[in-house]
Amino acid sequence: MKCFSRYLPYIFRPPGALLSASCHAEADIISTVEFNHTGELLATGDKGGRVVIFQREQESKNQPHRRGEYNVYSTFQSHEPEFDYLKSLEIEEKINKIRWLPQQNAAYFLLSTNDKTVKLWKVSERDKRPEGYNLKDEDGRLRDPSMITMLRVPVLRPMDLMVEATPRRVFANAHTYHINSISVNSDYETYMSADDLRINLWNFEITNQSFNIVDIKPANMEELTEVITAAEFHPHHCNTFVYSSSKGTIRLCDMRTSALCDRHAKFFEEPEDPSNRSFFSEIISSISDVKFSHSGRYIMTRDYLTVKVWDLNMENRPIETYQVHDYLRSKLCSLYENDCIFDKFECVWNGSDSVIMTGSYNNFFRMFDRNTKRDVTLEASRENSKPRAILKPRKVCVGGKRRKDEISVDSLDFSKKILHTAWHPSENIIAVAATNNLYIFQDKVN
Repeated sequence: MKCFSRYLPYIFRPPGALLSASCHAEADIISTVEFNHTGELLATGDKGGRVVIFQREQESKNQPHRRGEYNVYSTFQSHEPEFDYLKSLEIEEKINKIRWLPQQNAAYFLLSTNDKTVKLWKVSERDKRPEGYNLKDEDGRLRDPSMITMLRVPVLRPMDLMVEATPRRVFANAHTYHINSISVNSDYETYMSADDLRINLWNFEITNQSFNIVDIKPANMEELTEVITAAEFHPHHCNTFVYSSSKGTIRLCDMRTSALCDRHAKFFEEPEDPSNRSFFSEIISSISDVKFSHSGRYIMTRDYLTVKVWDLNMENRPIETYQVHDYLRSKLCSLYENDCIFDKFECVWNGSDSVIMTGSYNNFFRMFDRNTKRDVTLEASRENSKPRAILKPRKVCVGGKRRKDEISVDSLDFSKKILHTAWHPSENIIAVAATNNLYIFQDKVN
């Protein structure tokens, strides 16, 4: 396992407020993190409906070591709080997911969604402004037509670089339940949005119509036994997608078989060991995240205690299972009482699919090397790491005598949790969201 060193932390603060690390506003809590396809940009969304985009600094001959630092590039309000008068429900502005589209020209495009509405944003740069309008003065006010005596040719003048974010499409009114996933198809013409019971397919050019491709809602809602928890398109085959459920199952669907993919092409499920059966079995087996590998050969799933890697050609059991925090098995009762057992942890692959990463409690995050089978626990906290210092691996002591560098399982802080992480598509650079702080770490060989 290569050692990751501290690279640069960013602390989000609301305008005009100074907050300590222990006291943060609810709106500043980061709810999603996503690199774009080149890794030059990194976007975060928060519970206040804001999107913050960081741009990687270009390498300069004077400061070659600064290559890799990410600075704020653009900040904009993506979603506002709304109220559904028909159902008397408040709709939160919290950003649930961000997905980038591959860059086609000078502008960048990304999708962002809250519980109900998906928006397509265009992020573009402007460093010139037109001057010399005929019908308007320089302040934009309309001129008196009787005072216009000559025709002027407008010219472009240089100006300070300005980054503009404009909503190009708004995809609304298609979900009865909360949207938990969006995924861009490999044809780059369509994308899907998934809520608890349905998955819809959208065309980027059409905002008033979507196709329902999965519907698991029973005729009688009292018969409901499972919900959709995550969904993703295959990275190369535009007809294939997977979705996971709260019962710990994964369904692979092929859109070529029928318009409504209620009948899956493949069904992945690991039979439960009867000796491990408990009151919490169903809750901890619920899958919180599903991700295709970059190669498209494997699926990774995250449930409460483990990360599993599945081969698309083997449905009866995963080929790899990694224990994320098995020491919490004895704590499930208290985790149920404080609702932590319902936390939804995400998981990510590195660029070569050889290492996987996921979060835990106490601001710990875990990395598993699939080749060497080694793993490491690291901590994202301002107290324990200085910029450019090498992160020390952390260990959790379950019982018996505790060593000096270990932390007792009883002293873990369950209010500090790392749910959202992202990995640069080609380099060993990771982004970790710890409550309202974003940490960026880089492999020391870089």
